[in-house]
Amino acid sequence: MEHSPYLAHISATGHTQNIFEHLYGTASLAKEFARPFSGEEQAELAGLAHDIGKYSAAFQARLHGGPVTDHSTAGAAACWQRRQLFAAFAVAGHHGGLPDGGSQADGPEQATLLGRLKRGERGLLEPCEHWQRELSLPQASLPDFVKQPGPEWVFFTRMLYSCLVDADFLDTEAFMEGQARERNKTSMEQLWDRLQRYISGWFPPKGELDRQRCQVLERCIREGESQQPGLFTLTVPTGGGKTVASLAFALAHAKRHGLRRVIYVIPYTSIIEQTAEVFRKILGPENVLEHHSNVLYDLEEEADPHTIRLAKATENWDIPVVVTTAVQFFESLYACRSSQCRKLHNIAGSVVVFDEAQMLPIPYLRPCVWAISQLTAHYGVSAVLCTATQPALGPLFQEFLPGSPIRELCPPDACRWEVFRRTSFHQASRLTWDDLAAQLNAHSQVLCIVNTRKAAQEIHARLDRPGSFHLSTLMCPSHRKRQLTEIRRRLKEGLPCRVVSTSLIEAGVDVDFPAVFRELAGLDSILQAAGRCNREGKRAATESVVTIFEGEEKAPPLFSTAIGAGRLVMARHPDPVSPAAIHDYFNELLDLKGKDAQDKACILPLLQSEFFPFRTVAERFYLIDSPTRTVYIPWGEGAELVERLCAGEGGQKLFRQLGQYGVSVYEKHFASMEAAGELEVLESGAAVLRDPSLYSDKTGLSLKDDSGKGLFI
Repeated sequence: MEHSPYLAHISATGHTQNIFEHLYGTASLAKEFARPFSGEEQAELAGLAHDIGKYSAAFQARLHGGPVTDHSTAGAAACWQRRQLFAAFAVAGHHGGLPDGGSQADGPEQATLLGRLKRGERGLLEPCEHWQRELSLPQASLPDFVKQPGPEWVFFTRMLYSCLVDADFLDTEAFMEGQARERNKTSMEQLWDRLQRYISGWFPPKGELDRQRCQVLERCIREGESQQPGLFTLTVPTGGGKTVASLAFALAHAKRHGLRRVIYVIPYTSIIEQTAEVFRKILGPENVLEHHSNVLYDLEEEADPHTIRLAKATENWDIPVVVTTAVQFFESLYACRSSQCRKLHNIAGSVVVFDEAQMLPIPYLRPCVWAISQLTAHYGVSAVLCTATQPALGPLFQEFLPGSPIRELCPPDACRWEVFRRTSFHQASRLTWDDLAAQLNAHSQVLCIVNTRKAAQEIHARLDRPGSFHLSTLMCPSHRKRQLTEIRRRLKEGLPCRVVSTSLIEAGVDVDFPAVFRELAGLDSILQAAGRCNREGKRAATESVVTIFEGEEKAPPLFSTAIGAGRLVMARHPDPVSPAAIHDYFNELLDLKGKDAQDKACILPLLQSEFFPFRTVAERFYLIDSPTRTVYIPWGEGAELVERLCAGEGGQKLFRQLGQYGVSVYEKHFASMEAAGELEVLESGAAVLRDPSLYSDKTGLSLKDDSGKGLFI
């Protein structure tokens, strides 16, 4: 239908694309995208049906400036009439997002699928029957795993939807820009060769520590080449080189089984930035996408072909290696909007590494594990839970993946864990802040990690100066980076350096102290803190002491269960770093929380009880469910940026720069500051600190208006 008069798009230069061309172009791409999970026929159907509503006279008028018209429901109705339930949902949501299924009682004014279908039944849709003269819709078969009803239907529909919306975007973009998007053509074999060149200097290893790291690396390579796709754990002690070892497994495994990409899911942006930098060095910057809230690719003043390719890759993850956050990954898997779901089909047929897997949030643990299980069972994903402190998730995976055991890539006999031991532990009694400060002041170099921002500020005020430092999220990122640079310099030069910090420093921050004090917390937090002690292994473990203490404040409610489990396990196990203690801790933690607490938003029961509740689930699933507001601080170079913001300047580049001078505060803290006249809230909604005296060069934003119950890092 090269000369069809029915148009889908008109470009800025006046060129036209007819509907027939767009439907077949979209269907062809969607079919290709769905191949890794045997959804080709469903995706092709959805692609052919998605825009048949554009055959209406009303939509043709819309192309020339007429009013907006609903062109999605017609295709959904056509699929529904053919008993193609999954395609009907995907087509209905391809512009406005996946709708809830609703009920038969819903009227045509409802936004649910069943409500919208009644618009067609009652003649409320614009006539578009001309589509039947140009094409016919196939009767598409289903993959075996969705032939019986179950929550798998919802997951499959979202993946099908991803194929459709990405194909729709790409076909439209190619027409509008006059050419198809340039795709990254680097193969897994080429990435493997780059990794081989990077690690070639590691062999033969020098010294026992390097020998053990190389054993871990070689083991991961062998397992990657020999293991069939599935679910794995990689348990490597701190200092064992798990970042490169896990990449080696992923590339070897992807090369062996024809998998398309490697995706790293990491809890904290500080770890992501370090990991992405390592991967760029090994694999080349053009092959690694760092995708999280702190990364904005400038498409205005500083745009170049490399930046543009990476910016476009954030839309659909069409790049060999993706490094992203757990928030981005899991919230996308439970989202309903096209912008979030568009990338999901590119997770299929990948190796997905969950770094620091023990950080999977307990309130959403069951939905997260269920999603990993779905990807592993039906979408060609090999999932790797990678950590030094492996959570006890075996029973949960057995519930969702019966008969599919988790395979450990580096069992205890694969390396000598004692070689990596760098610290010893001492359990102290309860300490007042004065007593604690006195012990800290007795050290020339020491790190103390506490559970609240208030405690960090109070202890810091008691430390000897010079050489005392404070770290918390009440300090803007630029301030924290400057502090850490000075801390590292003093540590390296042997100068006095006493640091009191909240748990943010545990999140992969590369510092090396001869002694660490950690307020009682969950065992995983304590072991993360221990990773900041004798990190480079230059001192004897017996001389590198991690002191565990209880402070004078009552533990925050948020931490109480983890603290309780940690206290119980450390009473049972004299060596808290032993695999037995770690396994016992996570079992205890999950038992204390209980099954209901592992799905606090009742996501999985909702999938079982409701008819395709896409919108409802998306509204409930938020890994970070405590809303915060950003306050921009006129500190250092941020003063000039804040001035420009207040003068009315905007744009992506300015906000990217301002991100280094923002502090996230909880709603109560924000409201108190606003009521006290300490903030200026601009028309854009951005807030700036009006009184610079409320921001200290030592400790950051004042806590005097903070409720003290929310943000602890």
